[in-house]
Amino acid sequence: MIIKSYAKINLSLKNKGKRPEDGYHELEMVNLPLDLHDVIEIDRLPFEGDTYITCNDLRLLSVKGNLCTLAFEAMKKKYGFKDSFRIAIHKNIPFAAGLGGGSSNAAAVILALNNILKLHAKPEDLQEIALSLGADVPYFLDPKPMKVTGIGDVMEPISAKKGLLCLVVKPIEGLSTKDVYSICDDFPLEEISTEDVIGGLKDGDLARIEKTRGNDLFPAAKHLLPKVEDIVKKIKDRGFEVAGMSGSGSSCFGLTFDHRLALKAERLFIKEGYVVRLTKILN
Repeated sequence: MIIKSYAKINLSLKNKGKRPEDGYHELEMVNLPLDLHDVIEIDRLPFEGDTYITCNDLRLLSVKGNLCTLAFEAMKKKYGFKDSFRIAIHKNIPFAAGLGGGSSNAAAVILALNNILKLHAKPEDLQEIALSLGADVPYFLDPKPMKVTGIGDVMEPISAKKGLLCLVVKPIEGLSTKDVYSICDDFPLEEISTEDVIGGLKDGDLARIEKTRGNDLFPAAKHLLPKVEDIVKKIKDRGFEVAGMSGSGSSCFGLTFDHRLALKAERLFIKEGYVVRLTKILN
């Protein structure tokens, strides 16, 4: 089976504070899936034995207990299958970027195993497994424009006007999600109106989105890596109606309906040495 593993941006991210019971942050986000994706090939081997996970980005394999391995182990523990597989991950989503690449890969493995083995798993069981791997993972079981609350586990579909382009611009350096969250409460919160952002998306009103969106992790991220602030400013200066940072960074994004503007900016950012992906919002 060959499956696409899609990226996402957090168009808006509101920090509502730490939960006393577990230290996780309560969030209120607007998530948009991107056509930007990794490709995961999964082959069932004709014998029982080890499962082999390979990747064209060696950094993923160097991460102890990468999410694809953990997803496979969680599914095997839950459903007790003895089958072994070869899982090959072909990365195109930038690493350590705030685009959910690792979480998306894990969700893709969960969905593929359910399909290949005909497990007929209940959606709520797959959600539970996904959440055990990370707060971002459940979103990628069915990625679409969503209002996301809780720690990332409560989702409500929303509408987004078609034809919206997204330019992703990332510095070579990544940011650790753990590092950003560890200091985010030391900075002031932004004025964010999630409902206005959702309304702007539905109507295609980019000015309304830019006026009311925000990312409460951005101050912490730019403290750790000032380049992200420079990139967001450049995106705005090059004509994008909406510009910001996704998740905990370090990827930044610009949104527009203007294809020529997006192509010109893509070329400029590539010349300047950034990691760049021009893609579109999926509806």
